[in-house]
Amino acid sequence: MKQTVLVIDDSAYTRMTLIKAIEGAGYQVIGEAKNGEEALDKIITLRPEVITLDNILPDMTGLQILKTLKNEGIRVGVIMISAVGQQSAIEEAMSLGANAYLIKPYSKEKLLNELKLVFKNA
Repeated sequence: MKQTVLVIDDSAYTRMTLIKAIEGAGYQVIGEAKNGEEALDKIITLRPEVITLDNILPDMTGLQILKTLKNEGIRVGVIMISAVGQQSAIEEAMSLGANAYLIKPYSKEKLLNELKLVFKNA
């Protein structure tokens, strides 16, 4: 069975770039979401093994999504991706269950290495 990923980012270009990189590495992207509400719906219905999660979305932050997942007892591998590299945001994301935190711009190699690690530890 293919390892499944849900891509969450408000930028269509970023989603396309992530999907291309993730599928190119042999993983299966089972969906994408452009805001927090859509992301939570798809996490619940599609049950991806891993999500890539932008921290700044139009309706909520990635940190709010992490809090919701934690409160609901939903376990999923999380790679946070953000232009915000403040240590406090990184620490909060990790304490809420994120497996990795990538700061934009990041390399495709870094993304795929983190993805491999998250699947290995899932």
